[in-house]
Amino acid sequence: MIRLTESPIDASAVMAAVRSPAAGAVVLFLGTVRGTTEGRATRLLEYEAFAPMARQTLGELENEARRRWPLVDCAIVHRLGELAVGEPSVAIAASAAHREPAFEAAQWLIDQIKQVVPIWKNEHWADGASQWVHPRLERPSAPQET
Repeated sequence: MIRLTESPIDASAVMAAVRSPAAGAVVLFLGTVRGTTEGRATRLLEYEAFAPMARQTLGELENEARRRWPLVDCAIVHRLGELAVGEPSVAIAASAAHREPAFEAAQWLIDQIKQVVPIWKNEHWADGASQWVHPRLERPSAPQET
């Protein structure tokens, strides 16, 4: 299951989507909006995506995870829009006969999602400032003195 949504993520439904009598392990990863980023208080996060490409890339990642690990099932849900501190922004569930492949696949998926999926995050801080970020984009280096 691959889904982009503007509704709150239902973690129980994501887990239920991958449960199976064949799975002895179900791993659920929830990425949540934290209250501070690099020492700055967060007011909210805003996520935007190029939805067709994001869905395609998420599907490719799911297929690659299934190729790499013996998964019973896999689900990825990413939230779009404005999210308050504490709300889940992404849910990844992986089920397998044993825990190791489920854990490994879930960790690999979140690492890849943050690197290659065209979903951007606008961090809104309590001081009124905001900044669009994407982990794949390099941060500008400090100016060099000449």
